Amino acid sequence: MPGPVLHTGATAMCPHGGQLNIVVASPRVVVNGMPAAVITDQGLVAGCPFQVPVGAGTKPQPCVTTKWIVGATRVMAGGMPVLINPCTALCLSAEQIPGGPPVISASQTRVIAT
Repeated sequence: MPGPVLHTGATAMCPHGGQLNIVVASPRVVVNGMPAAVITDQGLVAGCPFQVPVGAGTKPQPCVTTKWIVGATRVMAGGMPVLINPCTALCLSAEQIPGGPPVISASQTRVIAT
């Protein structure tokens, strides 16, 4: 499915409202002057308020990372698939408990990949 290529300037968050920052390892390919993200890049989450029920209380399980699952099939950067919006990914807690897919609320629209 075609979609806009994600880059470090994309506005994203975890499904609970935590800020998602894409950390690009190799900034050689740029889109709108910002490094394009590939499937091996890190997605770090800050400020997630998610908690799971435990007995009579709750246990904090904030999303801290994002695991990118599927990237573009025909467009590569540095030999790796670029990330596109909508993305197939999961936000994970420190214990690797999935919290749900990230929400990309704004990204560039000029470069489209499939």
